Amino acid sequence: MQTRRRFKQTTSFQDRLSDFIAGARSEADGGPGGADHYELLKKIRQAETAANIERWATSPELQPPK
Repeated sequence: MQTRRRFKQTTSFQDRLSDFIAGARSEADGGPGGADHYELLKKIRQAETAANIERWATSPELQPPK
């Protein structure tokens, strides 16, 4: 049985998402429109949604169900 390789992340998930969003936005702003441009915008929206969900899930106000 193969063992799974583990990789320890050095930055938080929120930081990695923020970096991706900033880089992708600058790339999307400079490029022409087209299928690749819309695909990049879709990935940006997905990353923003993931950031919002992660921020909500780790918020101190979130209480477990009773």
